[in-house]
Amino acid sequence: MKRGKFAILRYRAMLVGGRINHWLIARFALGSMWLLRKLPPDKALDFTAAAARKIGPWFGRHRTALDNLRQAYPEKSEQEIEALALEMWDNMARLAAEYLFLDQLFDFDPDDRSAGRIEIVGEELFVRLATEKKPHILFTAHLGNFELLPIAASVHGLKVTALFRPPNNPYIADYILSTRRSTMGGLMETRAGAAFALASILEKGGNVGALVDQKFAGGVDTTFFDRPCETNPVVPMLARRFDCGVYPTRCIRLPGNRYRLEIQEALELVRDADGDIDIEASTQLLNDVVEGWVRENPGQWMWFHKRWALSSRRRGKRRKAKPGSQAKATRKASCRSPAAAEKPQPGTRQLTTVILVLPRPAC
Repeated sequence: MKRGKFAILRYRAMLVGGRINHWLIARFALGSMWLLRKLPPDKALDFTAAAARKIGPWFGRHRTALDNLRQAYPEKSEQEIEALALEMWDNMARLAAEYLFLDQLFDFDPDDRSAGRIEIVGEELFVRLATEKKPHILFTAHLGNFELLPIAASVHGLKVTALFRPPNNPYIADYILSTRRSTMGGLMETRAGAAFALASILEKGGNVGALVDQKFAGGVDTTFFDRPCETNPVVPMLARRFDCGVYPTRCIRLPGNRYRLEIQEALELVRDADGDIDIEASTQLLNDVVEGWVRENPGQWMWFHKRWALSSRRRGKRRKAKPGSQAKATRKASCRSPAAAEKPQPGTRQLTTVILVLPRPAC
């Protein structure tokens, strides 16, 4: 009995300690943001990036980034790998600071496209989608300042509800959420019921946007940079359910705190023998598109993300697989063929309306 009470008290103390820790971190972060807002945007962004290049290597995530880069680019020297990791910290720091200046940074002027910081490739496609009376899905990745993409859509009359995962720190999450909503329109947290809500939007002829490059425990078996990983199949599933176009969008960071935003024509998703969208193969196709983007600008992606960490069930399967090229070929074949339905792991949520497993993404 005493042990049980002690365990409960210890658990409650850990919860309180976690809240205090989150509050202190948020106070420091928001205080730093307040100071940065006193600077002109360019000076604030450049200062933050320079500081991140110095401080970033102190964190354990830097080692994760280096390991991921080495495996993605085995042909690169250690100096080149380190340079890419520092460029990654530069990009992520600029992204964080840019939240403070979104209203000033997005200065796109359709009457004078050469005057501002923003270039838009495929502007006419934004306009066309805004006039169509049917649903669309836009997908992107954590490249450049991807937060500018829904703003670009909104400026051209295309209303998009974006699916996003809030930070673990609730105080910082509240700040980011309020900042995003004031500039980006509809937002939806990745949580239980998100798939139902997205389906409801598409059913009404609305548009949704999603990031597709995060680890997703319990997701579809895929590969990314020729390494096994788990990927959220929500985009192909919704596209199959509502027969709507899936449009690649991305942001490329340019020198001088400028940005190129791109939207491309609808992706031709893979279909099975019956003409239906093949969920597994199309999820892999999205990975392939993102990999191509990352290879073009590797320093602008979040290499510290544990993208290739497999859930315990997948790790068990990997240990049983045969070593060598035969096992690799087997993994690739399984990623591109329909997979049998598996029992969800504890902690996952089986959503039957769109036949989707939606656990919380792991970072």
